[in-house]
Parts: sequence; C-alpha cells; structure tokens
Amino acid sequence: MPEVVHPARALWWLFEPIHAVTYFTPEGREAFESAGLRGFWRGYFAGRSAPLGQVDATPVIAAFFNFAPVMVERALPAIWQSAGPDAALKARSAGASAALERVLNTVEPESIERSADLLERALDQLDCGGRVLAAANAALPRPESHLARLWHAATVLREHRGDGHVAALVAEGLDGCEALVVRCSLDIPRETLQPIRGWSDQEWEAATARLVERGWLHPDGTISAEGRARHATLEAATDLCASRVWAGFQRRDLDQLVAVLRPIATRCRAELPTVNPIGLPTNG
Repeated sequence: MPEVVHPARALWWLFEPIHAVTYFTPEGREAFESAGLRGFWRGYFAGRSAPLGQVDATPVIAAFFNFAPVMVERALPAIWQSAGPDAALKARSAGASAALERVLNTVEPESIERSADLLERALDQLDCGGRVLAAANAALPRPESHLARLWHAATVLREHRGDGHVAALVAEGLDGCEALVVRCSLDIPRETLQPIRGWSDQEWEAATARLVERGWLHPDGTISAEGRARHATLEAATDLCASRVWAGFQRRDLDQLVAVLRPIATRCRAELPTVNPIGLPTNG
C-alpha cells in the first residue's frame, strides 16, 4: 500500500527545492562571493540570517536549531565585516534568480508567474506567530521579477515550515544534536550530516547516549519502535503546523499549484545532492 502523504508535506517537497538553489548552485555561491562572502558557510549564514538584521550568534543558534553553537559562533558576527545584511539579502536574491533563470529556461514564463502568484497568495494567509525566521522573511519587500518572487515566496514558506518543525522537536524534548542523531538513525549517514552541522564526536556520542536512555534508540544506535512512533508524532505535528496556510485554497487551486510547481521543482531538485541535509526524500 502506498504511503499516504500529508498535503502540506507534498507541497513542501515542491517548494523546498526552489529555495535550496541558493545553497547548491554555482550562481548562488558566486553571488555571495561577489558580495565579499567567500566560502560556502559565510554565504549560508549571512544569507539565511540576514532577514534578522546584524545579529550575533545567539539568536541564530536558537533559530537554526541543529547547528552546533561553535559553528555558528565562527561565522557570526564576524561575517558582517565582509558584507552587511542588506548586501547579503541582495546577493541571495540575485544568485537565486540567476540560478532559476538557467534551471527553468525551458519552463513557460506563464507557469513561473502563476506559481509565484499562487505561492504569494499563500503568503497573504500566513500566520507567523511563534515563527521568527518566517516572520523576518515575510517582512521583506516582495520582489518584482517573477523569478525573484517565486524564490522569495518559496523561502518564506519553507522557513515557516521549518519554524514549526523546530517547535515540534522542542515539544518532543529533543535538542539540536539529538534531532540529528535521530535523523541519522533513519535515513542518512552520520558521516554525511555530523560534519556539516559542526557537532564534535563527544557531543554526538553524548546525544546518542541520552536517546538510548530515553528509549528512542537501541544501545547499538538504531532507532527503536518507540523512537519511530515519537518521530512520526513530531513529523505529524510539523505537517499540522504547516497546513493552516493552505486552508483557504480550493481543491482546484491546489491542483493547479501542484501542476505548475511540479516541473519547476523537478528541475530545481536535479541541482541538489541526492543525499541532502534538508529533509527532502532521496527519491524526490
């Protein structure tokens, strides 16, 4: 029997790859480097935290959640000496737009425009209460070009879902490192995820031990039946937190959104690593 996927999750699978071109395309990296943010992580931390303003590491550690504090502290606030938040915002929009222009060069402009229109309609219904990254991005001026509009709307929606996911993780009593350990027990190699989130072996092993003690994992680090059940609960909570925004859409509008987004998402997904740290299924 095929797995039943929550509509909010199915839609996320379509707009997340659009956002992610800012991290995984040469155009995205080149735009950050042109702004003075050399190196992948300088661009990442500057671009993603820029909507919050010229902040130090503390609120970013809290908002990004699963990065080791020491990794965030290496980037912030030092990156603002290379490029301020305004420059980082311009760079991320320019890089994403350039990437989408290349990736979507065979997609009808009308489909891109319609996708942007429908996603922005979702933004108009967005409740950002308790969702700091979503609120900061939603408060930015909406771009004018269709490609920039599409990327901006996808970004607000993915941060909105991400904020809800953090709330679900906290409600399940997981900290940032524990959340990653659980993820690796399910579907991604530890050697892929641990280095790019900055946790030491000592921190990782301590998180694993806590999860074993609480029944999430077996002593060998594999996930237990209880762990699977609790993980399913937090993922269901994430979907629930992300579903309200779509409540005002008629079925025909959602069907049209899926129809116009699917070819766009397919092309953007091809730019991303098969095994990725952002939660997309490997067969997506």
